Amino acid sequence: MKSYRLIPMMLIGLFILGLDQFTKYLVVRFMEEGESIPVLGKYLELTSHRNSGAAWGMFQDQMIFFYVVTVVVVAILVYVYIKEAKGNFLLQLAIVLLMAGSLGNFIDRILFQEVVDFIDVLIVFYDFPIFNVADSALTVGVILMLLEFFFTGKGDKDA
Repeated sequence: MKSYRLIPMMLIGLFILGLDQFTKYLVVRFMEEGESIPVLGKYLELTSHRNSGAAWGMFQDQMIFFYVVTVVVVAILVYVYIKEAKGNFLLQLAIVLLMAGSLGNFIDRILFQEVVDFIDVLIVFYDFPIFNVADSALTVGVILMLLEFFFTGKGDKDA
């Protein structure tokens, strides 16, 4: 029998959301903004940073835009979960990660008018933009969704 796996997926989503909010709390509580703590030398640091925009600092200080977009995106994700994801573990997981990531950053925007970022990675010579657990969930969710749609999905075979 195909299922929606509501309880396990809700637990995964709540765990990711809780981890995101807890790690952000620790950064805000115990680090000064701009402070860095090396974890793996210069390649991985915890750096207290705030972002009032989106990825790579786009759309700075556009909170109303982010509120509306987040509500619309989460509503679409719930709809897709209900209508399309029944029995599809990969799609369900992708949607849950996207919802948890979206809500994690949404909570920051509501509470602080900015997002708390702290994972600072240097990839060879590229200083990757500082991110957080919610951003990681969003990235993994997008990757899983792309895998589902392009490689494992049961798309229309007649097209």
